[in-house]
This record gives sequence, structure tokens and C-alpha cells, in this order.
Amino acid sequence: MKKLLLSLTLLIAGIAHADAVDALRDFGRDVKSGKANFTQTVTSPDGKRKKVSSGSFEFERPNRFRFAYAKPFEQVIVADGHKVWIYDADLNQASSRKLADALGATPAALLAGSNLERDFTLKSQASDGGLDWVQAAPKQAESTIQSLKLGFKGKELAAMEIVDSFGQRSRLDFSAVQANVPVAAERFQFKLPAGADLIEQ
Repeated sequence: MKKLLLSLTLLIAGIAHADAVDALRDFGRDVKSGKANFTQTVTSPDGKRKKVSSGSFEFERPNRFRFAYAKPFEQVIVADGHKVWIYDADLNQASSRKLADALGATPAALLAGSNLERDFTLKSQASDGGLDWVQAAPKQAESTIQSLKLGFKGKELAAMEIVDSFGQRSRLDFSAVQANVPVAAERFQFKLPAGADLIEQ
């Protein structure tokens, strides 16, 4: 009886994990645009220091997205399909890079890219905190990312966790997620504010 229960438990856990990988595949295939709010918590490698920021996220496949940080500092990251722009309101400074150079196997590529399984190897992880997790390992050597995971609640994207090469952990928790809603084209266009410096890389 114990063996049967153990087998059933493992089977159910396996199904849950498969569902999380399927949820990510479905998200990559079926969700063409979307909006969400997010809270980002960055934890130092020793786990002692935490920085919390929040804002909104919008995207449209392929390769158009907008991260707008509102608190504690204003920063906007915009990709228009060709370039990525980062604007820091406090410094009144923007930088831009070609999308191909900036995107690669990054979290943004995972959320807004056009070919999920070309760029990442997907592997189910144990459920944790009420979410089903998927590890997305970049197929290309990516020195800035140690690990990258996405958490789903059913079919809905709920969280993303990134550990960089220095051991710093960033977790984004998404809320008010709206899938396949229209996003105005100008949200993915960057206009340099008056008097701002521009650094092109």
C-alpha cells in the first residue's frame, strides 16, 4: 500500500511538473501580447540585503517589450524589435544597443522572444510556494546568468527568478496579468526626453 501511495505521489508530481513545462510552452506559443504589474526583489549573494522595486511590464511578440520601473527609481527599458533602450530618469540618460546584441538568452527573450525552445532547454522543477516551476537553461553560453526559472499558477505566469553569475538573486512576482490584450504600438517606441544624454553601444 505504501509503495502504491508513493508511486501515485510521484506520478502526480510528475504530471504537475509536466504541466508547468507545458504551461511555459503554451505561453510561448499562444500568448502574443500582454500586460502585467510586477514587484522585483533583488537579494544579495549572502541573503542579507534586499532591494524592492515595482512597475509594469508590456510585450508583443516578437521582441517588443517595455519594463517601466516606478518605485523607488524611475527607469524604462524598451525594445522596439530592432533596438533596446534603457532610460534612467534620475540621470536623464539613455543608452541603446542592437536587439541581437542585447537580447540573446535573457529573461526578456524568454518572455517576449519568438522561439523559446531554440534558445532554452526546459526542465520541470519541484512545486514551491503554490507555484509550478520550470527551469529555462540558455543553450548558448550566457555568462551573466547562473539560473533562470519561471513559476506558473495553472496556465498563468506568476513569477520569474534569476540568479546571476555573482550569486545575486532577482525575483519578479507578476500580478494583474492580462494575456493577449492589445498594446499600443507607441508603447514600444522610445523618444529621447529633452536634454537627455544618449550613449549608443
